[in-house]
Amino acid sequence: MRQIQTQPFTSGKGLRINIPQFLLQTKIIQHFLSTALGLAGGDELLSVDGNELNDTLDYDFYTDSKSFHLKAKVADGIREWDVRREERGPFGCDFSTYLGDQKHSCSNHCMFCFIDQLPPGMREPLYFKDDDSRLSFLQGNYITLTNMKDKDIERIIRFHLAPINISVQTMNPELRCKMLHNRFAGEALKKIDRLYEAETEMNGQIVLCKGVNDGKELAYTIEQLSKYAPVMQSVSVVPVGLSKYRDGLYPLEPFTKEDACEVIDLIEKWQTINYERHGIHFIHASDEWYILAERELPEEGRYDGYIQLENGVGMLRLLREEVMDALDEKTDDGKEEEISIATGRLPYPYLEKLVREIEKVYPGRNVHVYPIRNDFFGESITVAGLITGQDLIAQLKDKTLGDRLLLPAVMFKSGEEVFLDDITKTQAEDALQIPINIVKSSGYDLVDAILDPEAAREQTAEHGAYELTMKDAGLTEDGEVIPDWDGENEP
Repeated sequence: MRQIQTQPFTSGKGLRINIPQFLLQTKIIQHFLSTALGLAGGDELLSVDGNELNDTLDYDFYTDSKSFHLKAKVADGIREWDVRREERGPFGCDFSTYLGDQKHSCSNHCMFCFIDQLPPGMREPLYFKDDDSRLSFLQGNYITLTNMKDKDIERIIRFHLAPINISVQTMNPELRCKMLHNRFAGEALKKIDRLYEAETEMNGQIVLCKGVNDGKELAYTIEQLSKYAPVMQSVSVVPVGLSKYRDGLYPLEPFTKEDACEVIDLIEKWQTINYERHGIHFIHASDEWYILAERELPEEGRYDGYIQLENGVGMLRLLREEVMDALDEKTDDGKEEEISIATGRLPYPYLEKLVREIEKVYPGRNVHVYPIRNDFFGESITVAGLITGQDLIAQLKDKTLGDRLLLPAVMFKSGEEVFLDDITKTQAEDALQIPINIVKSSGYDLVDAILDPEAAREQTAEHGAYELTMKDAGLTEDGEVIPDWDGENEP
């Protein structure tokens, strides 16, 4: 490896490096960068093989080689290296932000945006609207395409970044401009054509608003999107979420049972068409539609491998399949315990049935299942992930809870034991006078947590492990550097 000292730094954009002591001790790659190359926290990587580095995607792509030329700004000027190694692969480095750049915020003012429906006084990050194509690839976020320039599309195609998840809403350009309150929103749909022509895998999402993009508009949108299958692998249709904080926003109404039946009928018609054409069902209704319509959930095979699970498509079906699989050929262990579970009103009836199936095999378990009404955001919000600590405490304080309370991990901030309203698990435990177990998402985890208190405690500990790792590394959960971090305590 050859190192070259050159002229003092004068200009250029770079990726600022963050190499906290925790990573030096546990990640060989970061240790290599800081010692063999002489790089340190605060230095900036400028280019690889002459290619400017704008973010971590550039860095990962250009360094995925057995040899490359690396250029960096350090304290005393510019340094360059000819890097040669035996294998291709990650040439890892931690930057001062997760992306090596700032997240791209949303330029739209969508009529259905849930962030606009949040009450004041919540954590600042909850109000940030991202519309970042890089997070679509890295984290599965859905993007509107309105933020993207031609060079962004070209980079996706060149780097083979896939799948790209697109928040479509409608294929009617004029209506899309209205829904997103952005005059460029209709034109942005043409970017789907470019991705399709390059055979870049995509997924789509339609947030359905009553009287806006439903009915004939939905039929048109599904027909047009079906032309992109199977390069576009799937499209979900989800009902708009309406909180009680909608003063001054576009007047939207909740869907009725009759509406839900019409949506399901249309989707299932196009599932048949697309399965005959492409061997995939392609268009999927989220679980809420089937609950509202009071219909049975589709069989497992219709979910195409649960490709739209994060949009609430098939979550309840998968939960049931996993619970029943976990109970297969099991016999009673003779143990007795009284416990409780709390969840949102939407999954409650399904969870209640599954718990009774568990009790059939293990009759010594007495499990109380409680649905929590969402007074904080409004009763129309029924998912478990938007339950707050204050609603949980208020509605469970007089209930029979048994020896411990199980709560799904989605009720808590990622990697932390904190509800949306900043009430902590410890505060809820003190208020309810009961230990709380945080249960992971699968049906197998649910069965383990019900049957084995130790397994439930382990799941709770694992939920907080991410927070510990990031803080020990001197990073926030978003990958931002903690200012003045000293390796032991937060400032």
